[in-house]
Amino acid sequence: MMHLQFDPRRAFRAARILAKNPDDLPQVFTIIESLSLDTLERAASRLRRSETGRALLAKKPDIVDVLADRAALARLPDGSLGRAYLDFVERENISAQGIRDAAAKGATLTKALPAPLDWVNARMRDTHDLWHAATGYHGDVLGETALLAFSLAQTKNPAIGLIVGIGLLLTSGSPDAQRARATILDGFRRGRKAAWFPAVDWESLLALPVEEVRRRLNLEAPRDYRPIRSAELKAQRAAA
Repeated sequence: MMHLQFDPRRAFRAARILAKNPDDLPQVFTIIESLSLDTLERAASRLRRSETGRALLAKKPDIVDVLADRAALARLPDGSLGRAYLDFVERENISAQGIRDAAAKGATLTKALPAPLDWVNARMRDTHDLWHAATGYHGDVLGETALLAFSLAQTKNPAIGLIVGIGLLLTSGSPDAQRARATILDGFRRGRKAAWFPAVDWESLLALPVEEVRRRLNLEAPRDYRPIRSAELKAQRAAA
């Protein structure tokens, strides 16, 4: 059994940088690489225990190719998961390849992962924004933290726990701090209740209505929340 190298010093150096600049995505991947311990092994083991998971491990699909075809996504029905994903990445001005590039910058050891852990790691990274589209969380600091709380409930990854802690700290100074904390905690609760997302065949769900996808995944609709952007947090720090 191979674990990612446990390097708490490296993780906490990245955490300090991330706390100052929540938009520094490579630091997220440095933390994940440094503190995830046996998360990937546990995920691979659980995948092997389900029919869908075994099928995914056998095929090892690269979903980035699908998500990069924005013309094909735009042809999907209104209200579908694929269109919700497309709306999300266009609104946030991001891409699946961009996340992959940030990971390559922030995580250097995962390149040496053996099969199938290399694919499990890539799959959970590359489907992150589909999780956004399904759960309804935006790409702001609060939305990311709520989704990571959801992910923590699903994966029990200590690295994700640290990043959620950073998000809680960052949003604690917001005028809506109490609501923000409730939104993050609700993300964790939703993650515990929902189907296990790493074993989802996302490719087969893209054309389905988001509400149908949520029904299939036992995923409750998101609560309304006011997004908290990093620019707002920086302005609050400057005014303090």
